[in-house]
Amino acid sequence: MLQRIQTIYLLIAAGVSAGLIYVFHLWITDSGVRVFADDVNYVYAAFLASAFFSIVSIFRYKNRKSQFILGRLNIILNFFLLGFFVYQSLNVSGETAVSEKGIGMLLPIVSIVLLALANKAIKKDEELVKSVDRLR
Repeated sequence: MLQRIQTIYLLIAAGVSAGLIYVFHLWITDSGVRVFADDVNYVYAAFLASAFFSIVSIFRYKNRKSQFILGRLNIILNFFLLGFFVYQSLNVSGETAVSEKGIGMLLPIVSIVLLALANKAIKKDEELVKSVDRLR
């Protein structure tokens, strides 16, 4: 059923991963150029893959186990993306490439929180179905 709360969480997570990457910049270089997610190919692909996993997970509502697994894979993908951003911002010596960090580096954190809430709701639904099956 599409009218569950995890659908809302997954839809917002897809919107964060696919929509807000065009609004918020990731960092500003030392020459003053704003770098967005679509300027770095593998970051752009990771954000779009995260949005794709969220959308696919919405339509897997009949199979809650696969929906839960897709949510976990999406969380892992966002952790890798977040790890890349931390590496990019901390490992650059003398700040040659990253002069100022942008709010776009925090988008994977927002997505992780939303995906964790969705997985919690999916697990709650699975437990409800199992408890009803025990009564039959």
